[in-house]
Parts: sequence; C-alpha cells; structure tokens
Amino acid sequence: MTEQRYKAILAVIADGRTVSEVATDWGVCRRTMHRWLAQYEAEGLEGLSDRSRRPAHCPHQMPATIEAIVLEMRRSHRYWGAHRIAYELARKQVEPAPSESAVYRCLVRAAVIDPMTRRRRRETWKRWERAAPMELWQFDVVHGFLLSDGSSAKALTGIDDYSRFCISARLMARERTQAVCDGFSSALQAYGVPQQVLTDNGKVFTGRYAQPPVEVLFDRICRENGVDHILTMPRKPTTTGKIERFHRTLRAEFDTRQMFRNLKAAQEALDEWVTYYNTQRPHQSLGDRTPQTRFQAQGDQVRHELRRPQRNGEQWVSRLVARNGVVCVDSQHISVGKHYGGSSCDVLVTPGLFQFWAGNELLKTAARASAGEIRKKHAEGTAARR
Repeated sequence: MTEQRYKAILAVIADGRTVSEVATDWGVCRRTMHRWLAQYEAEGLEGLSDRSRRPAHCPHQMPATIEAIVLEMRRSHRYWGAHRIAYELARKQVEPAPSESAVYRCLVRAAVIDPMTRRRRRETWKRWERAAPMELWQFDVVHGFLLSDGSSAKALTGIDDYSRFCISARLMARERTQAVCDGFSSALQAYGVPQQVLTDNGKVFTGRYAQPPVEVLFDRICRENGVDHILTMPRKPTTTGKIERFHRTLRAEFDTRQMFRNLKAAQEALDEWVTYYNTQRPHQSLGDRTPQTRFQAQGDQVRHELRRPQRNGEQWVSRLVARNGVVCVDSQHISVGKHYGGSSCDVLVTPGLFQFWAGNELLKTAARASAGEIRKKHAEGTAARR
C-alpha cells in the first residue's frame, strides 16, 4: 500500500501530471491525493503508511483512575454488578461518575464478567406486590449454615412483601414445628400482626394436606391472631419468589459457605447482616432505597398489637373443618367452604344460632336445629382451650 501511494505521488511530482488525472487513474478522490502529498512532504516515505483510526480524544471514555476504582470494588465485592457499583460511586461522589453501562463495559473489558445478551422484558410482565407494608409476610426455611462440629443449621426467614424488610432470620439446629413457631411468634411480637402470611405446604407450616387434615401450631397461631394463612400451589415456587430471591442474596452476601463456631455465633453474625440488609443495603427493586425506609413509611399506620381472641366461655366450642368443608356441631352438619378444610374454627353457640369463626373472620351463621348444652367442647384434632 505504501509503494502504490508513492507511485501515485511520483506521477504528480516527477511526471508533472495533475492531481485530478492521477486521482482518477488510481480510483481515489482529489482530497485523498492532496493528503498523500502533504504526508509525504512532512514525513517522507514513512508518512504514507496506514495510521491508527483511533480518535485523539474520547470524551466518554472512562479515566484510568476510575476504572481502577471500579475493578477494586468488584474485587472486594464479587456479588456486586454494574448497577450496584455505579450506585456506590455516585453515593461516594466520585467525579466523573460513570454510568451503569460504562461500568458494565469496564467489567467486560477486564474479563471480570461475561457479556450477556440483553433480554427485553415482556410487555405483559407485571410485578406482583402488595400496596402497603404489613399486608403480607412471606416465610420459608433455608438450609446450609455450616457449624464447626460438622453439623449444619437451618433458618426460618421472613420478609414483608411490600418493603422486602426482613422480619425473621432465626437459626435452628433442626427444622421442627416448635422452633419455626417460636421464630414466627417473635416476629409478631417485634413488628405486629400482618393481614396475611404466605408459606409453602411444608409440614411445619400447615397440616391441611395431611391424612387426615389437622391444625398444626403455625396454623393455630395464625387463627388465634386473625392472620389469613395463604399456601402456595403445589410445585409453584415462583409464588414465594421474593423470599426465594432473599435467599439468593443471603447466600451470596452473607456467604453461607463460611463455617461458624456454634449456633450462637452463627446467629449473632446473621443478626448483624440482617441489620445491614434492612438499614443500609440499597434494594434495586425499591429504587435503591433500603427496606427500612419503605417499611416504616406506612407500617406504623397499619401495624397492630399481637392479640389472642378470648373465646373461653361456655358458649364457645372448637371444631375441625373436614376436607369437604363441613363442620359437625351437636349432630348438625354445616358447610363453611372447602378451602377451610383441615383448619380449626370456633363456634359461638346461642339458643337459636351457630356462628362459625376463623380468627376474626365470621365464616357463616346457621340456624340451630336443637336446644340444650353442647357437651363436647373440644373436637379431636384441635388444641385444648386454656
């Protein structure tokens, strides 16, 4: 290429031909011929070689100092992505603050992350979220907390659906009903009573699918405090997607692969991380706000105290709802709905009526066909009254 350009220049300089004639013969424009002549005059034969087309100045290029800070932040926090790093740089008022896309390109250039094909969100996609805090809590059990004696612990975790505020992170040596219910009760005493609770169909949470259906302690706590206990559909883990996503964050940032000296040390470390998660860690789905800011913004308006209905009088009896939704009181069968099958209900007995209650919800009122006292106050499968 350099030799061909030199021949074209000689045709102008030595042969005396015009620039237009030589440019036409070589298939280039007059401007290119003039540039070749200027380069040859300034630098000689070396000036005719190909030059880099890289621009001399690139205003949007990330400075080397900022790039070093980005890579150091990624090295210190391997679970941070481009969005979080860009947010932290802006919060620290680093100038010039790079954009999220600039941080992403930096990480790709350094081979820290693999480039990903952008997946566009479907137009029909909609985030499922409650309108205010304390409307719904999600609970689940996560395993994998290693202890130095070779055993592992599990944790009862719970978050508020609206704010993603962690209301429970209680470790237990084994997944037992009493340990799970102790954690649930502690959350109720600390933050109040939500309107609904969402769990999977685990035996520690419900006995509705047992044979025969029974009321477990978790269901009883919900009933006595007027909490609507919602269950996921079988084999539908996406229903509790927020608590599952919380588990992913917990495993990555708290690092559940580390080994703890004992259960007490593990609980102390977990409590410290939960405090950081609730009060300091920005949550992308909340617009980079912390869960505490959203939980406290409206939570005080709807929060109420832990309550236990006083239904110990002679006019109250307890019954277990059959799988078909039928309740039997004094040889009288009344249907309260199949979706209450396996749960317990309280029945207010008056001279002419039966009132069926689940927590603070009146399920049904039915006429009483007989008179006299109900001798059997406590049905099998329900808890004894205290």
